[in-house]
Amino acid sequence: MKNSSVLSEFILLGLSSDPSIQVILFVLLLLIYLLTLMGNFLMLLVITADSHLHTPMYFFLRQLSFLDLCHSSVTAPKMLENMLSESKTIFVDSCLAQAFFVFATGGTEACLLVAMAYDRYVAISSPLLYGQVMSNQLCVGLVWVSWGLAFVDALINILLAVNLDFCEEQTIPHFSCELSSLFPLSCSDTSANFTVLLCSSVLHFFGTLVMIVSSYARIVSTILRVSSTTGRSKAFSTCSSHLTTVILFYSSGFISYLLPTSGSPLQMIFSLQYSVITPMLNPLIYSLQNKEVKAAMGRMVRKYFHPLM
Repeated sequence: MKNSSVLSEFILLGLSSDPSIQVILFVLLLLIYLLTLMGNFLMLLVITADSHLHTPMYFFLRQLSFLDLCHSSVTAPKMLENMLSESKTIFVDSCLAQAFFVFATGGTEACLLVAMAYDRYVAISSPLLYGQVMSNQLCVGLVWVSWGLAFVDALINILLAVNLDFCEEQTIPHFSCELSSLFPLSCSDTSANFTVLLCSSVLHFFGTLVMIVSSYARIVSTILRVSSTTGRSKAFSTCSSHLTTVILFYSSGFISYLLPTSGSPLQMIFSLQYSVITPMLNPLIYSLQNKEVKAAMGRMVRKYFHPLM
């Protein structure tokens, strides 16, 4: 057996090794991150301040904005720091912590999207019983279950990863730490880790996708039974924002989580979309496609800024 020293830190290769390109990427990604913070903080403020938006749908949307703030803040600050740093290092413990929170916040969002799909199904299929079925107790319970399942799932995976020894190769061909990118760097047996990660990903992410597809199948079935064209159009419009978010989340998230980190440009693009770009787009999707949110923003502007004009 050959001797090897256990590592205390990794090197994140990032998006590019060219200094000039790194400066351009830094400015671009800093702008995206600032827009993410402003957009999601604004959604939190508008939904909290406007009593017209105190409904189950916007309760879940507020949770989504909070999650997007958390999810983007797990990876973006360190990524931006490394773009201006020569060392580009991250401690092993910090890397594992980042991997944990990326997994936990991503898993929570997957569960929350299921709750939002169920909310849309109840609103369309049973509009008269909507307030009774989607009670405050049920909404809060669904959010707690979403956080609980995701954190337990992430904790199981990270506790197995903590026991790994990392030696020899220390470079991660990525801009952030993800569990799938850490296993190839370990000199320990990672077969159990890969198995648990695969099983939890399939159950958590594919499981939630199946539930969302099932909800939308019932929604479509209900809408098709509506006789008027106007009624169908209105029903579909209430789901358009959520459906757009689901497509963005799962199309990039599956590739980011389930494919091995190879450092290929395509894999980087999907990871960047999942961790940075999608959290920026969600507030735009829900504000531009939602008349109630735009009306609430207009009321807030008139209330707080009109006297100053």
